[in-house]
Amino acid sequence: MELSVIIPAKNEEKNIRKTVESVFRYLKEHDISHEIIVVTNKSTDQTVEIVKALMPEIPTLKLLDYPDKGGKGFAVKEGMLKASGQYRLFMDADNATTIDHVSRMTPFLKSGFDVVIGSIRVPGYQVVAGSEPWYRVFLGRLAGIYTRVLLLPGILDSQRGFKILTAEAARDIFSISKITQFGFDMEMLALAREMGYKIKEIPVRWHNDPNTASHPRLASYFQVLLDTLRIKRDLIIGAYDKNHNG
Repeated sequence: MELSVIIPAKNEEKNIRKTVESVFRYLKEHDISHEIIVVTNKSTDQTVEIVKALMPEIPTLKLLDYPDKGGKGFAVKEGMLKASGQYRLFMDADNATTIDHVSRMTPFLKSGFDVVIGSIRVPGYQVVAGSEPWYRVFLGRLAGIYTRVLLLPGILDSQRGFKILTAEAARDIFSISKITQFGFDMEMLALAREMGYKIKEIPVRWHNDPNTASHPRLASYFQVLLDTLRIKRDLIIGAYDKNHNG
C-alpha cells in the first residue's frame, strides 16, 4: 500500500464527511493505493456515527475510536503506528490543507527525504478565507520563534496540520514519542532530526476555518511553550528510548 492518510477528529461532525469524501475521491481518481484512518478520541458529537455511516461506501476507510483517551498527539500517534502505508500522512479534519498537496510531497520522499511538512512560512504559501483572531496570530508567531530558537532551528512552521513521513520514520518516531496534545508536532520533528532523518518544508495553501474544533485553545499555546522545554530537556538527558520497537 502506497499511502495511509491519518485524520485526527474530535468533535468534527461539521467537517468530517466532506473531508473524508474529498480525500477518497482524489486518491481514487489518481489511482493511489491507500487507506484512510480516522482517529476519534473523546468526541461527544456525531463524528463517530458519521464515519461509521461512510464506511460501507468508502471501502478504504477505517475508524479508530478512543472514547476515554484524549489529545491530538495521541490520535496521530495511534494512527501512524497502526497504518500500513509506505508513506503516512496526517491532515486536519477541517481540510485546511487539501489532499492534492500530497502530490507535491511524495517526490521529495522518493528523492531521499524522510519527513515533508506543509508550511505557511516559506515562499509560495497561500492563506485564504476566514481570518484568525489577532491573539492566535500573535501567539502562533511567538511560539514559532520560541520553538525555532530552542528546539528546531531552520524550521519555520512546525505547527501546520499536514505532514507526511516514510513508514520507517513514522515507526521510529511515534514508537517513542510522549506528547499527546498539540505540542506533538515539535516533538515529532525534534525526534526526526535527532535520529538523522531528513526534513523538507514546502509551501501549502491553507484555508482557515474559524469554527473548526481542530484549532488549539488559547491555553494550548502556553502548553506548547512548556512542551518545548520538556522536549529539549528529554533530548539532553537521553530520556527517549531509541531502541524501542513499539
